[in-house]
Amino acid sequence: MITALHNLQIISDGVIASGKAVLISGATITGIVDEQSVPAEAKKIDLNGVFLAPGLIDLQVYGSGDKMFGSIPSTAALERMENDFLPQGTTGFFATVATNTNDIVEKAIEAAKAFREQSKGNFWGLHLEGPYLNPAKKGAHPANLIKKGKLSEVERWIEMADGVIKMMTIAPELQDQEVIDYLNDHGVIISAGHSNATYQQGKSFLNNPIHAVTHLYNAMPQMHHREPGYIPAIFEEKPFTSIVNDGIHVDFAMVRLAKRELGDKLFLITDAVAAANEGTYHHQFKGDRFVMPDGTLSGSCLTMLKAAENCVKHVGIGLAEAINMASLYPAQLAKMPKKGKVAPGFDADIIVFNEAFEVQGTVFKGDYLTKSA
Repeated sequence: MITALHNLQIISDGVIASGKAVLISGATITGIVDEQSVPAEAKKIDLNGVFLAPGLIDLQVYGSGDKMFGSIPSTAALERMENDFLPQGTTGFFATVATNTNDIVEKAIEAAKAFREQSKGNFWGLHLEGPYLNPAKKGAHPANLIKKGKLSEVERWIEMADGVIKMMTIAPELQDQEVIDYLNDHGVIISAGHSNATYQQGKSFLNNPIHAVTHLYNAMPQMHHREPGYIPAIFEEKPFTSIVNDGIHVDFAMVRLAKRELGDKLFLITDAVAAANEGTYHHQFKGDRFVMPDGTLSGSCLTMLKAAENCVKHVGIGLAEAINMASLYPAQLAKMPKKGKVAPGFDADIIVFNEAFEVQGTVFKGDYLTKSA
């Protein structure tokens, strides 16, 4: 059975196209054709002129609703995240665990492995943000749980995880090279974050082999004309770099600067958390943000589509490029070659939304789910 989505505007790979139809067979996009060329036997779905784009990808998100996976990991929390994110058009995510005790990290690994067997498929694995950070740039992470990485511990976690740890944020300037090399050799995306690296240190490890940076500007040294710090090194080396585009964690003017410097290596994350009053992180919602009990800014309340909308409305980034930042670029970093575009041969994971940035539906593995699904 071929499904044809038509009467739409396709956003893909930096271009918006009208007058086309998207053909889907099974879980794969099989063709992009002129509307008049839709096969007669196809099941046609009229999208009434709205936008159709690749499903959004969030590589750093901690929980949803009343389930804070990052503090109290469980299969139920992962199920809640999957079920909440699909209607938001997020068809891939890394469930994230911030700096915590070994017990919590290992519970998260076991929950992720167990859930992998029952997952719908938009849960892609774990992102460990810590505990190997720099306490000088701890942010909302508890200083007493931050530590230097040990090869024996990293080996234990990677072996235990059986491939479910996909990404890890560390402060590279404090880690032994054997830890970094082990993670890199085992296919873990290493991202530099909560780092107090100097310009020279950043130049030495970015893309060698640290290929990503976590939440640009947040929890890193500010630029200074005599001590340039880490940020200019990021701008020069241009690793894949995430940013929290809510206007709170980062001013929109600084997002604009980052986009000029990093181009197609800047990508969006939500860094979203859930309210919690137990576990290590007691996130409290304060109107438009989450804070810790002492007032320290913690996670966001973004969705991926809202982050893209902010690019368009507040940063001056075109819609097609904003969608790249929310789909194609994170897919490239995550080494998911069939994600991030609406094109033949790519997975049929798609977000459908209108000009008001309201999700109208999600296509996941070829099945069209309306926004009430």
